[in-house]
Amino acid sequence: MVSSRSIFRRKPVEQIAVEHEGELSRSLGLWQLTAIGVGGIIGAGIFALAGAVANQTAGPAVLVSFLIAGVASAAAALSYAEFAGMIPKAGSAYTYGYAVLGEIVGWFIGWDLLLEYTAIVAVVAIGISGYFGFLVQQLGFALPAWMLGAPGTGEGRVVDLFAVVLCLLIAFLLNLGIRTAARFETFVVALKIAVVLLVIVVGFFYVNTANYTPFFPFGVGGALTGAATVFFAVFGYDAMSTAAEESKDATRHMPRAIIYSLAISMVLYVLATLVLTGMQNYREIDPESGFSSAFASVGLSGLASVIAVGAIIGILTVMFTFMLGVTRVWFSMSRDGLLPAWFARLHPVRRVPTRVTWIVGAVSALIAGFLPIREAAELTNIGILLAFVVVCVAVIVLRYRHPELPRAFRTPAMPAVPAIGVVFSLWLITFLAPQTWLRFIVWFAIGLIVYFAYSRRHSELEQ
Repeated sequence: MVSSRSIFRRKPVEQIAVEHEGELSRSLGLWQLTAIGVGGIIGAGIFALAGAVANQTAGPAVLVSFLIAGVASAAAALSYAEFAGMIPKAGSAYTYGYAVLGEIVGWFIGWDLLLEYTAIVAVVAIGISGYFGFLVQQLGFALPAWMLGAPGTGEGRVVDLFAVVLCLLIAFLLNLGIRTAARFETFVVALKIAVVLLVIVVGFFYVNTANYTPFFPFGVGGALTGAATVFFAVFGYDAMSTAAEESKDATRHMPRAIIYSLAISMVLYVLATLVLTGMQNYREIDPESGFSSAFASVGLSGLASVIAVGAIIGILTVMFTFMLGVTRVWFSMSRDGLLPAWFARLHPVRRVPTRVTWIVGAVSALIAGFLPIREAAELTNIGILLAFVVVCVAVIVLRYRHPELPRAFRTPAMPAVPAIGVVFSLWLITFLAPQTWLRFIVWFAIGLIVYFAYSRRHSELEQ
């Protein structure tokens, strides 16, 4: 008979902090970590989601939507920052939940993130593929229909070939080693920020303040609903925190990188939404390519094409951050014995988990190549919100259970700030579609079978 004590067993925080030291290569500095975080946060949120929410849900108050979502996300980010400075190990929410709330809680958070991070990579690849295909056709090239999308998304379509190639390309990049991959990510994030700043600076001269009236055309409720929608554009630091074990000085750098990445992203989001809703009346904003249409409407069609290219570059960095995240969670779970140790093997020279990286690359490529974007997107969201709940609860529990543990960063206003993160995440879960719940329940049931059939008996703590 299984005892509750065995499935809720915990690793001491002090043990986690020192075990397996030196396995992964510690190569990442503060600004490389921050770039990975910004790369995961800024993407579709600016280039697509802001226009859709402004046009359909909040109007000019999309600014308020981003601010509310940012405050809620910051509550979780501050909780992540405390853990990242205290337990500088791969795994992020999985590792934190395991250490504080027990093995079964850590297992299910890790199990959920394996699916959801992989699905996010696939969804983003499909989105980039759509932009890329459009630009190629604009250049006058006629592409065969079979390679333009998943079956059922258009006549003659067989596979989304661009999306497949993108997933495999990111896997290849990550397998070059974390130092090389992070340099590429930092460079691309710098380009993305440059494009966003170009949009803000140039767009500022075309702002018509009359477009801000009425500011709440859909009421305050529209701004709140918009916050629930754009919340999924203001996380990404959670996936970045899985790279803690590859940071040169994780105890000091990880908390700062989490806070810096969210702060930089929120400033850019606020300024960009002000420009977008000031350049064009919210009723006229294109829900799919808001900034491109806004600049075209004022006669800057050339800049609109630059923005489209910037959108592709910007969204590409999201793929990098989340594929990095899922491979490190998988590696950490395998190293702890909850999944076969075969997956935790590192490349002898580059010190990266090559096997899981290629598997994630292949699985995300299959999802991106053969599932429509709507179906792929339904695999995401709930696990990440549950991870936020677990981390926010765990930081409260550990603060009162072990107040004596050294903490490089302390979440302020304890327990109010983590409690805000819990409440907001649970509230957002109520907005999820029934199909998302169904897929979550199925994946949860499979995880339950795997845990009791394999993981509980092979756990490092059991041995």
